[in-house]
Amino acid sequence: MEVRARAPGKIILAGEHAVVHGSTAVAASIDLYTYASLHFPPLSADNDDTLKLELKDLDLEFSWSVKKLKKTFPVDSGCIPLSPTACSPESFRIIAALVREHNIPEAKIGLAAGVTAFLWLYTCILGFKPAKVIITSELPLGSGLGSSASFCVSLSAVFIALSGTVNLDLNNKGWFTFGDNELDLVNKWAFEGERLIHGKPSGIDNTVSTFGNMIKFRSGALTRIKSSMLLKMLITNTKVGRNTKALVASVAERKLRHPDAMTAVFNAVDSISNKLATIIESPAVDEIAITEKEVILEELMEMNQGLLQCMGVSHASIETVIRTTLKYKLSTKLTGAGGGGCVLTLLPTILSKTIVDKVKAELESCGYQCLTAAIGGNGLQICFGGSS
Repeated sequence: MEVRARAPGKIILAGEHAVVHGSTAVAASIDLYTYASLHFPPLSADNDDTLKLELKDLDLEFSWSVKKLKKTFPVDSGCIPLSPTACSPESFRIIAALVREHNIPEAKIGLAAGVTAFLWLYTCILGFKPAKVIITSELPLGSGLGSSASFCVSLSAVFIALSGTVNLDLNNKGWFTFGDNELDLVNKWAFEGERLIHGKPSGIDNTVSTFGNMIKFRSGALTRIKSSMLLKMLITNTKVGRNTKALVASVAERKLRHPDAMTAVFNAVDSISNKLATIIESPAVDEIAITEKEVILEELMEMNQGLLQCMGVSHASIETVIRTTLKYKLSTKLTGAGGGGCVLTLLPTILSKTIVDKVKAELESCGYQCLTAAIGGNGLQICFGGSS
């Protein structure tokens, strides 16, 4: 039996950084996915005692003897698919040692946390069974597009699908969506995987990846919202690495130096996020209404970017993207932590493909990667029995 899952990445449409200081932010799924496939070997397979993980895009493979896993883990450990559980310090120590045995190259050492999350999720949900898991992704790693969350969501989904604890029609053909209870279970497990990768995640990325569409969040409260219009974005990956923790700290320090001014900035961002969510949810009856809404969204994006510059989180690479897209009268803002990373440019419905191609060519000549994505679409989907 084989099962596949695909889970989308995410962008922050408005409110990054300010959300840490109590403002509202809006996140949305994008139609760029991480794919996970799980295959159990036939019962008749001789001497197949291996759990394998293949990260196809990175040309990396990992394997562990199931017998060794059973001996290594505590006696009382067992699969608990319906009870999402945090990884204990003892289990983390054991898993970290198993991961270190593979001598991950220094240039890819950040992947160790992802492999750790894989082992924890697998053993908790499926126990100690031989299997092969293959991961592929359309998302650039470490660029602020939620690649780790989509990794954890897609893994949790395939493990739960074949755990025997949820009612699924195994004869279902093509991609389909879990029910709400199953999605909630996947989301909780994915959050535990995210905790192993990031330490203290907000839960935003895995929730957007699981449920899709859009989420408005403030002070830890997440509200799912639904877009009434199709939005398309050009996502430019500047390939400039950034330190999220340092950028968050620098905004906090600026607030300490200029409390009144920064409070005003955060309040303005809050207003922009709420207005953006209202515009996205409001009905759009025809093309004229959609165009009018896109004009407002462009203005909100421009204002949000200006406030992010006030916070000190822009970067020369981001400003290059803004100047380039401005020549074509397009609105652009950074997404996520800033300091590099990815940049969003709204592509209005009336914009010609010729213009989009010109913008992409200019940006790619700077060494950037350009991706076109629809915003606010499907969340997690699964299918049985091979590729679809």
